[in-house]
Amino acid sequence: MSNLISLGSDNHSGVHPFILQSIHDCNEGHTPSYGTDPLTIKAKSVFKNHFGPKAQAFFVFNGTAANVLALKSLVKSYQAIICAEDSHLNIDECGAPENQIGCKLIKLPSPDGKIKPIDIEKSMIRQGDQHYSQVAAVSITQPTELGTMYSLQELNDIKTVCKKHKLKLHIDGARFIYAPYYLKCSFETLCQDVDALSFGGTKNGLLFGEAVILFNKNADFKYLRKQSMQLPSKMRFLANQFIHLFSPLSKNEPSTLEPLYLTIAKNSHQLAKYLEEKLCNIEELSITQPVQANSVFVKIPQPWIKPLREKFFFYVWNEANFECRLMLSFDSTKKHIEDFIDHLNNVKSHHPLGDC
Repeated sequence: MSNLISLGSDNHSGVHPFILQSIHDCNEGHTPSYGTDPLTIKAKSVFKNHFGPKAQAFFVFNGTAANVLALKSLVKSYQAIICAEDSHLNIDECGAPENQIGCKLIKLPSPDGKIKPIDIEKSMIRQGDQHYSQVAAVSITQPTELGTMYSLQELNDIKTVCKKHKLKLHIDGARFIYAPYYLKCSFETLCQDVDALSFGGTKNGLLFGEAVILFNKNADFKYLRKQSMQLPSKMRFLANQFIHLFSPLSKNEPSTLEPLYLTIAKNSHQLAKYLEEKLCNIEELSITQPVQANSVFVKIPQPWIKPLREKFFFYVWNEANFECRLMLSFDSTKKHIEDFIDHLNNVKSHHPLGDC
């Protein structure tokens, strides 16, 4: 294993020990397959407890499948989906929505990661025109690709526009665990008037697996999942991870303890704020986005980036202005941040910008 510490992605972390233990614990005996086992049934019940009685959870292997299949259950091939220009759906799915659904993506400007209701309104043109892809759904990311969070009011404004134009609403929630923590509300409140949610697992300490949550009855989804090769046979190993993600770390007085997802969200966000505070003390750097989840976006002088990445990996988000993304994970620590800042100050002293 490399000694390099990664601030590149929460996908780079290992598996949370509590989750890894849950996989070991259910590795006993035989049980029915394809989601008919007791643990998968229990996991679906857990989702109903947190997201409301209408929530139907379906487990898939990865985030691309979660997004594409959720949307495929909502739109037809001749229709269009509105999304942010920097969304995973638009940039990082290798054209999977277009390939798998056959639909068109309409990308809207999102300088802060968010799309605006007024821009959705402007996209509602040529309705009923057989020559034009008919807008049928809106997909937003919460928290966004830039680590920002739609406020409850911003969410309600988008929901209002969707209702007005009878559009389906999908949320890409790869890091959705941060939303109820930051916004101080319940999952159920966030998902009122939402049609589908892609709920992330892998970025939040799971070994593998995501959940598609549908809030309206959809008889087709189980067939779409199977046809798309996303039906796990030994589903208990995937589902049991989610049971534990919503469970407290200790079994003693569980009703008084916070669930694992909340522990992860709180710790990672607090560390992101700590990193932001440290970076703000270095005048050559500039924070570009509000820190509302587990990432910090910062412009770093180009001469510093290569030597910095010799010990700490991170992504250059925008190569035009060297805006970089620093991502915290469930296993990040204050020492990781302090070591990064020490290394940053060392690079600064050896690469003064006046020499460039």
